[in-house]
Amino acid sequence: MTLQPVVRVAARAPKKLLTTWRRSIQTRVVVYTMLLTAAAVSLVGLVLLEQISDELVQDRVAAAKAEASEELSAARSSIAETSGANGGTPLQRNDLGDPIIQRSLSRGYGVVMAGPVTSTSGRISDNGVEWTPGLDVRSVPRTLEDGFQTIRAEPAWTYTRVSFDDGERTSSTPGIVIGSQLELHDDTYNIYFLFPMDQEQETLAIITRGLLAAGAILILLIGVGSWIVTRHVVTPIRIARRTAERLAAGRLEERMVVRGGDDLTGLAISFNQMASGLQNQIRQLEHLSRVQRRFSSDVSHELRTPLTTVRMASDVLYEARDTFDAPTARAAELLQTELDRFETLLSDLLEISRFDAGAAVLDLYDTDLSALTRAVVEAHTPLAEKRDIELKIVAPDHPCTAQVDHRRVERIVRNLVANATDHALVGQTVTIRVDSDEHAAALTVRDHGVGLAPGETALVFNRFWRADPARDRSSGGTGLGLSISLEDAHLHGGWLQAWGRPNQGAQFRLTLPRHAGAALRHSPLPLVPADARDTLEAS
Repeated sequence: MTLQPVVRVAARAPKKLLTTWRRSIQTRVVVYTMLLTAAAVSLVGLVLLEQISDELVQDRVAAAKAEASEELSAARSSIAETSGANGGTPLQRNDLGDPIIQRSLSRGYGVVMAGPVTSTSGRISDNGVEWTPGLDVRSVPRTLEDGFQTIRAEPAWTYTRVSFDDGERTSSTPGIVIGSQLELHDDTYNIYFLFPMDQEQETLAIITRGLLAAGAILILLIGVGSWIVTRHVVTPIRIARRTAERLAAGRLEERMVVRGGDDLTGLAISFNQMASGLQNQIRQLEHLSRVQRRFSSDVSHELRTPLTTVRMASDVLYEARDTFDAPTARAAELLQTELDRFETLLSDLLEISRFDAGAAVLDLYDTDLSALTRAVVEAHTPLAEKRDIELKIVAPDHPCTAQVDHRRVERIVRNLVANATDHALVGQTVTIRVDSDEHAAALTVRDHGVGLAPGETALVFNRFWRADPARDRSSGGTGLGLSISLEDAHLHGGWLQAWGRPNQGAQFRLTLPRHAGAALRHSPLPLVPADARDTLEAS
């Protein structure tokens, strides 16, 4: 059980690092800078190591050649001196080889002496070989031996690995082997000098460690430097971001602190100027909006009194229209109709002003959307029958209840049904579907009228917008119904959406959460009607 917190922290660590990498410019810049620095330091280090290694090897080869040449010169001088004195006794070979081998022990290199060279012998594997104690004679490459199987062979050298075995430990280091020949009376001997390069290898290892340490320190210093530089650049950007977020949240008095006189200071000054300009513009717009709302509200209220007076006179004239001649009676009827529409327009303007002022509130209680829809359809049936339009309801057997403001939802449904009746073709059917699921309740109103052109599904909810400006309104609408319906839907946290195609009609969909305050994620009914989908698939 004690390991679970550690496991959870370990599981969250990669996600946290990935989030930091995506969101932090400073982190990416520092990492990229360090990676590029590491690549550059590695490349330069490899070139330096290669050059230093070549110089060390060349110096060692030159020193080995000089030392081997010195030993050969001393050996030849000794041969020349002893030839006249001893007359070529068999012991001369030992007297010649032993001093060379002894000096090799003190000077740290190895010697192998083989011979005499004949047509059948002369290799190290043959008899008559002397070498430095502890030296592995196999350190002499076979390819070098092949060049000394003839008399008077030219001196040669090559790289090899020099191995020593003193009985306690075995060591093997890179080295140089130099081969030459000595003539002792009538015999020729091959002599090989093996110079290990352990000191050069140790020197190169020290240089490598130094370069690695210097590279690591350089990368660290550049990383710290890039972090400081990027922090100096990114910090004002982060301050600007936080200031912009506070401005977006409505704190219009927020400003950036201005220090210095560099480019970032210029950015801060420009940002503050922009914020001041936006603040002034927003205040002006708020003032104009308040004036507009006050004007609409005041006009609506002030028109109530003269409208009431005109209504009383109109009612008297309308009741007495049977005693008038035909033109006067018709004028009384038109006056009554337009006054009804004027009253509706005033009511809608007052409602719009409440939405604009943020004063609209909901009176929520459980409402059956199916029953509400039937009541609205019954009220609109006489008007629809006059135009030979059938209103058809498709609803499930179970109630579609939701916590809504009955008055506002009824107004939405009434506006949608009236709008569909206005735009439906004579003899067509307007279909109203109702359905619900666990989270939402929905209603769609489908007509087969002129439809909507591309782009008009967003415009249809604008105030006083009409799909067909030349078309008369049979229901006497004010042009504010859909706009008010959209505000009512938003007040519930719901959706009011439109679909349409030219000459294929339109469909409006209202989706409301069944529980007040719940978030909508889907609708029980599709926005595109089934008959339209079938047409699209067939085409």
